[in-house]
Amino acid sequence: MSGTRKSRPAPDSREVRLKQALKANLQRRKAQAKARTDALEDAQQVDGAHPDTRQENESNG
Repeated sequence: MSGTRKSRPAPDSREVRLKQALKANLQRRKAQAKARTDALEDAQQVDGAHPDTRQENESNG
């Protein structure tokens, strides 16, 4: 019996790894998008105007 050991491949291990990587990537992208949105909202609160409105006011004044 020596040397006749059969190794079973892990079932769908590649698919599991890809699924985990995709999930982590999606979470990271959502966090980045939320951070950008929060930063934009903070900037708008500080400026007191929407960026588009601010540009129109600067060109008129």
